[in-house]
Amino acid sequence: MGNRGHTQYRTTRRTSNFSITLYIFLLFVFSMFVFFYYTKDMAEDEQKPVLASEKKEEPEFEENEDNSVWEASKSHGLHPCIKPTAKYKAALGWNRYLTVKSNGGLNQMRTGIADMVAVAHVMNATLVIPQLDKRSFWQDSSTFSDIFDENHFIKALRGDLMIIKELPKEIESLPRARKHFTSWSGVGYYEEMTQLWKEHQVIHVAKSDSRLANNELPLDIQRLRCRALYSALRFSPPIERLGKKLVEQLRTRAERYVALHLRYEKDMLSFTGCTYGLTDAEAEELRVMREKTNHWKIKVINSTEQRIGGFCPLTPKEVGLFLQALGYPPSTLIYIAAGEIYGGNTRLSELKSYFPNVVFKEMLATPDLREFANHASQAAALDYLISVESDVFIPSHSGNMARAVEGHRRFLGHRKTITPDRKGLVEIFDQLEAGQLDGSSFSHLVRHLHKNRQGAPRKRAGAPSGVRGRARSRLEESFYQNPYPECICSSRTRVRK
Repeated sequence: MGNRGHTQYRTTRRTSNFSITLYIFLLFVFSMFVFFYYTKDMAEDEQKPVLASEKKEEPEFEENEDNSVWEASKSHGLHPCIKPTAKYKAALGWNRYLTVKSNGGLNQMRTGIADMVAVAHVMNATLVIPQLDKRSFWQDSSTFSDIFDENHFIKALRGDLMIIKELPKEIESLPRARKHFTSWSGVGYYEEMTQLWKEHQVIHVAKSDSRLANNELPLDIQRLRCRALYSALRFSPPIERLGKKLVEQLRTRAERYVALHLRYEKDMLSFTGCTYGLTDAEAEELRVMREKTNHWKIKVINSTEQRIGGFCPLTPKEVGLFLQALGYPPSTLIYIAAGEIYGGNTRLSELKSYFPNVVFKEMLATPDLREFANHASQAAALDYLISVESDVFIPSHSGNMARAVEGHRRFLGHRKTITPDRKGLVEIFDQLEAGQLDGSSFSHLVRHLHKNRQGAPRKRAGAPSGVRGRARSRLEESFYQNPYPECICSSRTRVRK
């Protein structure tokens, strides 16, 4: 009994050892199977082509980021709408004539002429082709037909009012009512002015700029202003041809370009009293110029206060920092739409150290520009055309051209226009200069500050809250800077454009 129990014990032990050994072996085999199976899948994955959707995000992100600096905001189906409504009637204007003396530079005259077209319509007058300013700072002797396509102007507005090139001979000797119409006036004001027709056949307007309100005008009057500026007031054929040629030359240099309205001319710095970054001798030169210019009323200006308040144009160096922070590569082609830069190449080199690919119109077509010599308004017309057609437009300071170009680009489909927040940038520039910001933080702040300042569709802004009286009209956003909503409509109103 004892021997048999012992034998059974040894048999059971051998069976147990065998089971353990078998279990370990099977576990090993299974592990190897799993290993080779997944190793095979990994090898196959390495050999398979990577689909576009499976590629790493980094290169695509960088490419999208680069493209984003050129991409305009979505227009959301908005489009130009300048046709009159069914209630609109043309002005007859028989035996009533409005003569006009346009004042200011090119774009101040352009918007003023568009206003005078609307005023002549309200007053039921025949408009005589305006005389251009020959006494302004630019001293340009150009006539209307030198800058604008006179015949096209007359024909394009034939359905709105009568326009003639000069007064009839029998009318020239008649006495005229000479008026300085009140700035930013409404239709009611000009309807009252029609009382002048009782005693005069001719009314002479001494100044044309800002004679109409920005807001609260009839829809048909607002659209007439747009027809006048964007359709009728076309530049003369020589200017249009050369402007097109210059744009084509820019396109041969680069696929895309930035038009930079660099307001760093001597007169601009003197007028604004901005001397940041200039030498004492340069600051004194600008002060003397301001003192001697009679029609500049403010003579004593605190440059530091001007800059902190955001009233100074960006310097060439600040423009370079600004563009770099926005993400534009150093190879970006930059067209300078401006006159002579104060400080010449020395000052311009501060921009070129960031973006060396800088060109002026004189570098593109010097022989073709000979006929425009000593005609600042004609040269400014070329800058205007090139700026409107650019991929991105950036003004370093607000002004008549900056506002006019921005408005035209909005009208044409909200093309990308970046408007620097000069007041906000001053604080950031100073922090960078003091070493309080690194490049990455500086770029982040600049981009955040300008995410809503890139020409996206929006309705025209009114005056700041709390402002009343005539100051309200002066501080409103210009109609010609943003003709939305009167001259820009959504798809839902496309039938009635």
